[in-house]
Amino acid sequence: MDAILILDFGSQYTQLIARRIRELNIYCEIHPWNKAPKTLPGLKGIILSGSPYSVRQTDSPQPSVNSFFGNVPILGICYGAQLMAHQLGGEVSASGTREYGRAHLKYINEANPLMRLLPEDSQVWMSHGDTITKLPAGAELICGTRDVANAGFCISEKKAWGIQFHPEVFHSTDGLQILSNFVVSICHCLQDWTPDSFVESTVQKLREKIGSDSVVMGLSGGVDSSVAAVLLHKAIGSRLHCIFIDNGLLRKNEFHDVLESYRNIGLRVAGVDASAEFYAALRGVSDPELKRKAIGKSFIEIFDREAHRITGIQWLGQGTIYPDVIESVSVSGGPSATIKSHHNVGGLPDVMKLQVVEPLRLLFKDEVRRVGASLHIPDNILNRHPFPGPGLGIRILGEITPAKVTLLQEADAIWIKGLKDEGLYHQVWQAGAILLPVQSVGVMGDERTYDQVVALRAVSSTDGMTADWCHLPYEFLARISNDIINKVKGINRVVYDISSKPPATIEWE
Repeated sequence: MDAILILDFGSQYTQLIARRIRELNIYCEIHPWNKAPKTLPGLKGIILSGSPYSVRQTDSPQPSVNSFFGNVPILGICYGAQLMAHQLGGEVSASGTREYGRAHLKYINEANPLMRLLPEDSQVWMSHGDTITKLPAGAELICGTRDVANAGFCISEKKAWGIQFHPEVFHSTDGLQILSNFVVSICHCLQDWTPDSFVESTVQKLREKIGSDSVVMGLSGGVDSSVAAVLLHKAIGSRLHCIFIDNGLLRKNEFHDVLESYRNIGLRVAGVDASAEFYAALRGVSDPELKRKAIGKSFIEIFDREAHRITGIQWLGQGTIYPDVIESVSVSGGPSATIKSHHNVGGLPDVMKLQVVEPLRLLFKDEVRRVGASLHIPDNILNRHPFPGPGLGIRILGEITPAKVTLLQEADAIWIKGLKDEGLYHQVWQAGAILLPVQSVGVMGDERTYDQVVALRAVSSTDGMTADWCHLPYEFLARISNDIINKVKGINRVVYDISSKPPATIEWE
């Protein structure tokens, strides 16, 4: 299998480079710039990412670019391009004004393989405070913009290319073509990394890794743990033991419905109702992070207890995917800020003294769904909206009580059923209702009410890293609002969240 190595210098866009290359059915891996693997099977090319640093800073990442040249082609993006120019005798200077946002390519050298099939005035996305004011010796200019004279260059002798813009982001309209030019035309990668090939190679690796051992795995009802479990089941069969814990924070009727679905696809699953234990652990807790930790701690304790009822377990299966890792500790240990803790990253392995197996750790959410489709996982599991590990615990702002959970479950059930009935469910990536810690005045009949407020959230996304609020019909939202207020006693006001990520997050806590 051919592969591309992406060296991460801390850019917020690094994971997008990987996503775009995988869209081309080519395997790639992200590694920190200072922890590059000595060998990567099938290596055909290297990409140097952007960075929040300036190459002019004394504390900036400064690996020797000469060590990258020779065997495979190199593409430097933004900081990566400036690093090459800076170390090879060019000049990198502070821009007169910060170059951020849309720009259009000029004097494109279409004869250069990286610029092949790019139209004049192709829109690209700039995000840098430095600019390359002088190209290094032997470099050929391949494109520029109105404000950036040296937007792209090529050093043919070293099989190296550099571009100061970001082809990986959505706003670079021909960015995928540029990346395709590099990985397909220049690196000669075969586009054979497909969901079917991933399943085949992963199952084989799981069999080799696990051998004749047994695995225990906690299921959440979500897509990630479900696909990971089916992959493990395909590899080791009945030696996979699954546990599905009801934390009392699931959606209405979800525990029984999901448990039945799992059993229908042949998984060996034990269902555990532990809602009372979770409610006890959450009593009096209002801080979002403390709630997550309380839920996580309770889950670990209960899961550990239930897992010990099973004998002969050597491995712990987890449904960790790439965005979990990125948002919890930053991509591959880079300098990105931690947004929030994640329920399925860390914790269990140290407590349970088991080896960990994570079949989906390097996949994005959309890739997980494609792998699930290849495994013929039923639509009611595969295409369920993502649901946070702490469940309704982070959709009830403030302290959690059983009464609040029941109230939110009823409102949420009306919201989700409405989306399905209207044919909108699959147009939305994730939806949910949030119970706000405020009450508002209302009038129902001739009576004054002072009841709870519910916010409805619906976003479109591909992997959860970015998201936009869904523009749903006003008439539909009005009907849902009316249904919730009339049918859920204790709620007298419904609002709709029109915030995008960033700057907001998908969940409110």
